[in-house]
Amino acid sequence: MRKTYRMQAVIWSTLVAVLVVALSSLVGMNFREIGKSYVQSAEFQDEMRRYHENLGIAVLNPPNLEAEKKRIVVTKSEIEEHRNYFGTLSEQVGNIEEQYRERIADAEAGKSEKLKATLIEERDNKIDDIQKNFEDDAHVEAKIRAGKEKQLEEDVQQRIRDAKDQLHFPVSYTLTDSQTGETFTAGDMNVTRGYSETFNTEVGYLKVSPNYSYAYEAYEAYEEDAYTWSNPFVDEVTTELAVSEHKADAALEPNQSQEVKRFEGEIVVPQTVFEEGWLAENAKRYEWRRIGLYILWALGALALGALLSIIRFKKEWVITSRIGARYEQLKLDLKAVLLLVSASMVWMLAGDNSGRYLGYLPYYSLESSIISGFMFMVLIILVWATVVQLVLFVERLKTEGALEQDIKDSYSVSFLFALQGMFLNRKIGVQMFILLIGFFLAGIGLFGVFAAPFLMLMYVPLALFIGLPFVYIFVRRTAYLNRIMVDTEAMANGKLHKEILIEGRSPLAEHAKNLNNLREGVRTSMSEQAKSERLKTELITNVSHDLRTPLTSIITYTDLLKNEDLSVEERTKYVDVLDKKSQRLKTLIEDLFEVSKMASGNLELHQQRVDLAQLLQQALAEHEEEISKSGLDFRVSSLDTPLIAYVDGQRWWRVLDNLIVNAIKYTLPGTRVYVTLRKVGNTAEFVVKNVTKYELGEDTDELFERFKRADTSRHTDGSGLGLAIAQSIVDMHNGDMKIEVDGDLFKVTVVVAAV
Repeated sequence: MRKTYRMQAVIWSTLVAVLVVALSSLVGMNFREIGKSYVQSAEFQDEMRRYHENLGIAVLNPPNLEAEKKRIVVTKSEIEEHRNYFGTLSEQVGNIEEQYRERIADAEAGKSEKLKATLIEERDNKIDDIQKNFEDDAHVEAKIRAGKEKQLEEDVQQRIRDAKDQLHFPVSYTLTDSQTGETFTAGDMNVTRGYSETFNTEVGYLKVSPNYSYAYEAYEAYEEDAYTWSNPFVDEVTTELAVSEHKADAALEPNQSQEVKRFEGEIVVPQTVFEEGWLAENAKRYEWRRIGLYILWALGALALGALLSIIRFKKEWVITSRIGARYEQLKLDLKAVLLLVSASMVWMLAGDNSGRYLGYLPYYSLESSIISGFMFMVLIILVWATVVQLVLFVERLKTEGALEQDIKDSYSVSFLFALQGMFLNRKIGVQMFILLIGFFLAGIGLFGVFAAPFLMLMYVPLALFIGLPFVYIFVRRTAYLNRIMVDTEAMANGKLHKEILIEGRSPLAEHAKNLNNLREGVRTSMSEQAKSERLKTELITNVSHDLRTPLTSIITYTDLLKNEDLSVEERTKYVDVLDKKSQRLKTLIEDLFEVSKMASGNLELHQQRVDLAQLLQQALAEHEEEISKSGLDFRVSSLDTPLIAYVDGQRWWRVLDNLIVNAIKYTLPGTRVYVTLRKVGNTAEFVVKNVTKYELGEDTDELFERFKRADTSRHTDGSGLGLAIAQSIVDMHNGDMKIEVDGDLFKVTVVVAAV
């Protein structure tokens, strides 16, 4: 039974290969050759079009050299380039004098006055010419134009010679210029005709364009091309396109040098041209190819009929084969590559002169016939391999969840994860990747594949089964090494919460295990150290100055109050000072405790829906008297509609209050303070901008530090904790607060999620 299946599969694959070759020839537009002789083929029509073009250049409308010379343009840049090509005026004059100095001296030494005079005259003429170059643009332009005219003349003559040389076969013609009546004739018009063309008002003129392209109209709908020769010394290239019969007169306009010439008459190709010579060989080859295509298409039709009736495909041919079980063990991406390669090679082999195999049989040698037969056998094998893969893939898709699992287990997914890990340390990853690519390219020899495409049959297996596995293994190992290095660096920076993953039993895995042991020891040691460090504080360092100032005042004025000779007014004044200093000391201590609570996480938030616009108005109203006394111009831009956010209203009011108080204290008198509240996307944004009274440093992060104040001399009241408290409250609300300083312009922005 298995042998029967195998034979049926071979026959089926052979029929499919024949059908694919036939279809490939149709897709290659060979069906256009159905029913056409050689003279009707696109191949011969292209030959005639080239003949028309060369005939126009060589005979009918040769280039008008004088007209083309008038089109020459000399630009300013060309004049400057010519003028300064050998340096500045002084440099060029100096070079000329240096060149003639020794020769004139030799003439003097030889007492040849005539030679000396000649050299002096020659030198002076050159110097005069150089000076004219720098004095007169027209002088330089004339020299450049003369050079271009000479080159143009050589190019035009060469173009005419080339056109005459390319009139490859004898043609008889009688063509009359429709405008001038001038007639051009060649050959015998009464010869036996193998092909002829007629040009007149009904079917269209033979048109020779002024830039030596031809435009050709005929009664058939040709796809006409433009063969262009242009003057290389003009700024723009004028291209005369061949157009259809209906638009010819409108599209073909004369340019500055020559007009389009229209010819009527007849062109005859003698029958003898198709009986011997290279055109005869082309015609014979064309006929064989056409017959071969008919045979191929007939075989394709028979193969299609057999595939639909006699030999239909059976799934059992694939399922019962041994190759199916082995194929299922492959990874998904490897299957995809094999399928793509086999399908591509099927189409490539089928399309590689597929329609000409039979057509060129009379010209085949034994060696070429053997090669063609071998390639057809390879095509049959590839057809069967492609079908097997498609059937197994479809069967696999019927299993629920199989495709998802295959994707997860594929080399590509594993490679992507490994590749990502490889670049955790970018420098090493890039170096290793470049090394791999260079080794890979050098190993497989891509240049050899491009130079000889048949080497693809050897290149593909090498790339799939040698190159790709090496890349896969190397990338995974490099990725693992990078992960170990990145995790080790994190450990060195004090991040000890993540354990290094141990993979396999390689030396890298052993190294990871040792690093984990080291990490655990360091972590235990740091935990013990942290317990003792929590008992320490920088409170005394941070608050010593701010505590000492009010406390010193309290002690001083307390001592003054002990004096019994004080008057009532003095005593009242001292008591008032004591009260102010005590309040300042109280505020400082309360702020300090609040910051400590926030830092330790002991402060709870009571979040609820709060209208931030209303809260801002309340905060501004609270300081209305202070704002009016400060002489500052507060410009408030707020929403007319509620802007709701889930915040602790009391704490958030403290943020607004601290920022407003900060602006009142540290804004330059007589300037404006801009306060803005707006909704940006899904967030509420509160911005305060002002010009500072004191000079600020470049490090804005220091302004968030506790007891850090813009007033470095500390003449203003305040604890220096306002921004630190505001920052802590914003952080507790998962918001964002940032400070920007541009010279004396101070801007603080607070962003929190809005409802």
